Amino acid sequence: MQQKINPFLIAFAAVVFVFLLAPLIIILGAALSNTTYLTFPPQGLTLHWFQNAFDISAFRRTAITSFTLAVAGTALSMVIGIPAAYALARFRVQLPQFLGNIYVLPILIPEIVLGFSMMKTVAIGANLPLMTTLMLAHALLVLPYCVRVVGASLNSFDFSIEEAAVSLGCPRWKAFFTVVLPNIRGGIIAGFILAFITSLNDVSVSMFLTGPGVSTLPIQLLAHMEQFFDPTIASVSVLLMLVTVVVMAMVERTLGLTFMTK
Repeated sequence: MQQKINPFLIAFAAVVFVFLLAPLIIILGAALSNTTYLTFPPQGLTLHWFQNAFDISAFRRTAITSFTLAVAGTALSMVIGIPAAYALARFRVQLPQFLGNIYVLPILIPEIVLGFSMMKTVAIGANLPLMTTLMLAHALLVLPYCVRVVGASLNSFDFSIEEAAVSLGCPRWKAFFTVVLPNIRGGIIAGFILAFITSLNDVSVSMFLTGPGVSTLPIQLLAHMEQFFDPTIASVSVLLMLVTVVVMAMVERTLGLTFMTK
C-alpha cells in the first residue's frame, strides 16, 4: 500500500531548503557580477573578482596564516581533547559530572570575552608572540567540539575490549593506541573537521589577538570591506565555501558518510 505524502511536509521541506541555499546562491551571484560593487542579481558574469582575490597579497598571506592556525590549533585541541574525552568516558562513574561541563565553557562564554581575556592574560600578561597566542586561543575555542564529538564515540565503545587486550599482556598505553583509537576514528575525524572549520572562520576571538604583521583571513576581509565594497569579498567567501565542500567530499570519499555514526 502506497503511503500518501503530506503536501504540507513537502512545502515545509522546500522552504527549509530555500532558506539554507538562498544566501549561498546570492553570494555566488554577487561574486560573478561584472560590476564594481556588490549586487544581486549579477549585471553580467565574470571571473575577474576571483582572480583579484588571488592577486591581493594580503589575502594570500592571511589565508596561509588562517590555515596554519586552523591546523595547529585543531591539532593541539585534539591532543588535549582526546585524553580528556577518554577519561570522562572511561571513568565516568568515578569522576564528578561537573568536569564534563568545564570543557564546554569556551562555547558558553561569549567569544568577545574569551578573546579579550586571552589578550589580557596571554598576549600581554605572559608576553607571548601573537601567533602563539592565536594558536592557543583557537585551540581553546574548538576544544569543546573535540571533547564532545570524540566523547560521543567513546560512550558507545565497549571498554571490555581494551581490558581484554591488557589482560593478554598488551601495555595499557599501547592498547589505547591500537585498540581504542582505531575504533573511534570516525569521531576523531568528525571532531577535527568541525574544529577546523570553526577555527578557520573565527572572527571574534582573532580580532583581539591580531596585530602588525599578523592577521587572519576573516579579519582581512573586514579590513578590505571598510575600504572597498567590491565583489572580491564575495569571491573569497565562495572560495572558503569550496574549501569546506572539498574537505567534506574527501572525507566522504575516503571513509563514507557512515563514519559519523560509528
